[in-house]
Amino acid sequence: MSADTAQSHKDFCAKEGLNFKLLADPELKAVTKYGSALHDGVKMAARNTFLIDPEGKIARVYLQVNPAAHSEQVLKDLAVLKKG
Repeated sequence: MSADTAQSHKDFCAKEGLNFKLLADPELKAVTKYGSALHDGVKMAARNTFLIDPEGKIARVYLQVNPAAHSEQVLKDLAVLKKG
């Protein structure tokens, strides 16, 4: 989820060949509730990840992630979460 618009996410997915939807929060409502809003004169969301378990609870928080290397860790943690 980011502060970008739904259309910008749609365009990005088409450009990058992504087969999943990205969540848009241009008003920063959810981003703010998760403590990830950055207010430096521009509406932005910090690069944080929240892994949500099947019950809807936050199972893991990753702060200030490096997107290039982050997915591998999330996939490992998802596998552990699936095992219970």
